[in-house]
Amino acid sequence: MATSVEIVIPVLNEERALPSSVKVLHSFLSERLSTYDWRIVIADNGSNDSTPQVSAHLIENYHRVRYTRLEKRGRGRALSKTWMESEADIVAYMDVDLSTNLNAFPKLVNSIDREGYDIAIGSRLIRGSTVIGRPPHREFISRIYSLIFRSMFFTGFHDAQCGFKAITRQAAQLLLPLIQDTGWFFDSELLILSEKNKYRIVEIPVTWADDPDSRVRIISTAYGDLKGLLRLRFGGLRRASRILSERGHCN
Repeated sequence: MATSVEIVIPVLNEERALPSSVKVLHSFLSERLSTYDWRIVIADNGSNDSTPQVSAHLIENYHRVRYTRLEKRGRGRALSKTWMESEADIVAYMDVDLSTNLNAFPKLVNSIDREGYDIAIGSRLIRGSTVIGRPPHREFISRIYSLIFRSMFFTGFHDAQCGFKAITRQAAQLLLPLIQDTGWFFDSELLILSEKNKYRIVEIPVTWADDPDSRVRIISTAYGDLKGLLRLRFGGLRRASRILSERGHCN
């Protein structure tokens, strides 16, 4: 039986970007991930535009596309709910703008399926990666954030925020209930908790093109990230790790 892979696209008011993104992704997966049993899940977290209607149309046209909706917003909340409900062997996600070149996606899947990693992440901050059109101030903030969390937690990975990740269902089922953040810090919390509990993470260089229509608010996101790091540093990580240990679920 083929390994199953579920790719989640978290969306909030993405009626314009969604049709072309799903078309491109579906075509790519049909050609490059044909040996896997894959499907795409649109995870709508509180859209109030025509995203639900657009998604319904996409489901009619692409038999491997599914749709789920949450009334509460938050990318982390959407990913956690969708991954926890998944029955796929490997769960993944990518941003709807497809800023990360899809050629790296089979590498994520193969790293888990064939090389035994628990988590595979795309990275814009390691050798071999290419970043196109990113404003200098965003690049600076991204690298400073990387320096901060690596200094605080001595992690081996560099880029926690790239929207291009995959994880085994088994690891997701154990780790996700312990993650408190429901927004943008979700990724960082997942990775820090995973590495500190000896889950194997591989970081893969990607080609990444900046989306000028990005919805990320730099100041509020940075503030939330710093609050999250401090929460983990002063007790949060220790408590989560203790729960994993008590349950006998550490790798």
